[in-house]
Amino acid sequence: MRVDNGSALVTGGASGLGFATASELRRRGAQVVIADLATSPGQQKAEEIGATFAPVDVTDGESMQTAVDVAVQAAPLRVLVTCAGIGTPGRVVSRGAPMPLEQFERVVRVNLVGTFNAIRLATLAMAANEPVDGDRGVIVTTASVAAFDGQVGQAAYSASKGGVVGMLLPVARDLADKQIRVMCIAPGTFKTPMLASLPQDAQDSLAAQVPHPARLGDPTEFAGLVGHILDNGMLNGDVIRLDGAIRMAPR
Repeated sequence: MRVDNGSALVTGGASGLGFATASELRRRGAQVVIADLATSPGQQKAEEIGATFAPVDVTDGESMQTAVDVAVQAAPLRVLVTCAGIGTPGRVVSRGAPMPLEQFERVVRVNLVGTFNAIRLATLAMAANEPVDGDRGVIVTTASVAAFDGQVGQAAYSASKGGVVGMLLPVARDLADKQIRVMCIAPGTFKTPMLASLPQDAQDSLAAQVPHPARLGDPTEFAGLVGHILDNGMLNGDVIRLDGAIRMAPR
């Protein structure tokens, strides 16, 4: 689907996979809206690529609706890519105490509920579009290999990303009659701010675990796959692991 006649909304677009995707969509001619926290460098990043910044909390319906409205005002909303997420680690029981329930809930709320919140609001705008190349819109969600290979300390994160995977097919089926395609990418170990916060030896260890290529993924490779999903009209209702064949060890 061509995007040079429409707008694209990228949640978590101020850094990492989101910013690489926003840059790719802008290169393709879309009017891009970077939706990220007010405390993020979203305004600066938007100016770098000629996009628009919309401060948003993806778990809040009102601010998410505002971001959708900003996109629609620029051009018909054709693309939603949901990259906003957090990865707070924590074991079920640690040092004799259970994981705080609020910690588990927060991760699930941002990663899973936030993804659905963006989908439900963007869908309504997309459904009003005239089809382009057979589609009124395309949605790409972001899961993780942790949805399938969760490690020690990833109960909350894996649950949230497993939920993103689990809702994919029913959402794609819900939206089929509206000519909106829905796909999900499950990235492995990528050079993102979340991973960059780890010590260098930990990053090197993760890179060495990738069978081929034995390195961390580059965010532009994620963005390139988003571009291919837009181009290939038969991609719908499925998850693509983008991981160099890695299967995560328990720790």
